[in-house]
Amino acid sequence: MTTNLIWILYRSDSDTAYQETLNCKKIIEGYGKKVLFSEISNETNNVNQLFSLSDILPEIALVLGGDGTVLRAARFLSPKNIPILSFNVGGNLGFLTHDRHILKQANFWERVSNNSFNIQKRMMLEATVFKEKINNESTIKKSFFALNDLYLRSCSDEIAPTCSLALEIDGEAIDQFKGDGLIFSTPTGSTAYSMAAGGPIIHPSLDAIIVSAICPMSLASRPIVVPPESQLLIKPIKEKKQKIKLWLDGSSGCLIEANDTCLIKKSNHSTSIIILDENLSYYKTITQKLHWASSLNERNKN
Repeated sequence: MTTNLIWILYRSDSDTAYQETLNCKKIIEGYGKKVLFSEISNETNNVNQLFSLSDILPEIALVLGGDGTVLRAARFLSPKNIPILSFNVGGNLGFLTHDRHILKQANFWERVSNNSFNIQKRMMLEATVFKEKINNESTIKKSFFALNDLYLRSCSDEIAPTCSLALEIDGEAIDQFKGDGLIFSTPTGSTAYSMAAGGPIIHPSLDAIIVSAICPMSLASRPIVVPPESQLLIKPIKEKKQKIKLWLDGSSGCLIEANDTCLIKKSNHSTSIIILDENLSYYKTITQKLHWASSLNERNKN
């Protein structure tokens, strides 16, 4: 990584993130690097403008915001294999981000300048929506990528949000789910929406796909973990009049029509996450973020 170019992507609705972006830009340029920066949000596609402004890719992308900002950035950066170094600046949860105080450490910028850090590869999911078959051939409606999760939910303002979905895995019919929808999660996303729906927490070094029903109308519906090479096909149950929408990492995807099918599988792309702490413990992270007993005991000792 010797392009001497660094991108900074910051949360669009945060003045704090913008001011920190200007501070970081000044410091990075002091090390002889070129800096391009842009806000990032669900409403704008500014990251593509950065691609058009330069003939070369950046060494790294510095992302300033919360987990949501990182997830949005990953969808643009991962296909180009651009490593993400993220900090919780003006954001909320921080499972994917470093603490902001590291930006004030003098040796931090030396490490960035010398590319002295570790990189973790995180599995992503890909969803492809196919239109109704015509002459026994399906046409692709659209494809999407997600680092945390993909989920299908009812999309209606008039009635209570229930939908009926049929699930096949590797060509085998599994079940028909009636409820608020289905979540398909990576191990990275296992501490997000999937966990809130009762799914398991899976270490992010593993590759697997978690399937969790959202408020199912059956006591028999339980989360299931399947191998990463699995092909998961979801179909709306046709006799049900329903509007269903696909979401990716909390962002809008597309409507799933009555005769559409949605194929979910492991993506060929992965997200490169820069880790500064060589001795970082995932268990310490989740105990602190989820306020488990061990973190409470440490707090009481102090």
